[in-house]
Amino acid sequence: MLDMIIGSSISAFATALGALPILLFNRLSHKFRDMLLAFTAGIMVTACSFSLIPEALVKSNVWVVLTGLLIGTFVLDRMEKYIPHSHPERENLSYMPNLDKKTFLIVSALTLHNIPEGLSVGVSYAGDSGELGGIIALAIGLQNAPEGLLVALYLVNQNMSKLKAFLFAALTGSIEIAAALLGYSLTNYIADLIPYGLSFAAGAMLFIVYKELIPESHGDGNERYSTYAFIGGLGMMLAIISIFT
Repeated sequence: MLDMIIGSSISAFATALGALPILLFNRLSHKFRDMLLAFTAGIMVTACSFSLIPEALVKSNVWVVLTGLLIGTFVLDRMEKYIPHSHPERENLSYMPNLDKKTFLIVSALTLHNIPEGLSVGVSYAGDSGELGGIIALAIGLQNAPEGLLVALYLVNQNMSKLKAFLFAALTGSIEIAAALLGYSLTNYIADLIPYGLSFAAGAMLFIVYKELIPESHGDGNERYSTYAFIGGLGMMLAIISIFT
């Protein structure tokens, strides 16, 4: 339990750490933003393909894993459909109607979208393999850092103060700790749920990658740079997995 709390706290804190540069500047090139999105996509794909799914297969069978993947995908699809949300990377930064309401919706939606990431950390720590929890927490933390920067950058461009934007960005990551506790509690005390939980987390993360990160990083003429960034994230995560396993 203590390791899980520490791991989820570190992954959540990474959002705030990533947002720190916003205190120094408030501009970021579109190309660099696309590369950050693709880099996080590479990290998440590697964590799913080489950690979450293989561990779920070891603990169950392919049918359980497919069921969990489909449930995770479906749940994220429903969240995407019914929770009001926005894409900070694509907003028109020169025009901002109804600032307070829209900012609240964006921060709330981004916070809710962090729930599957927190669940994946908690479920990973509930398994027998202690290394898996640390790997997933690190993977989530690595992708949270650029996400925190992008959220803070968006808020600053909506005339929010740098300090307030930093605090709001940090807030979006804090929900992951509560979600990790929930995931850990459910799967730790009902052992049969562990492979379902691992594959659910993989399905949810893969949905985010394919539905959000890849299209957003490849829609503005920066496909080549984003592709290299994706491979870079994948390679970094592979190196981390090889070191810790």
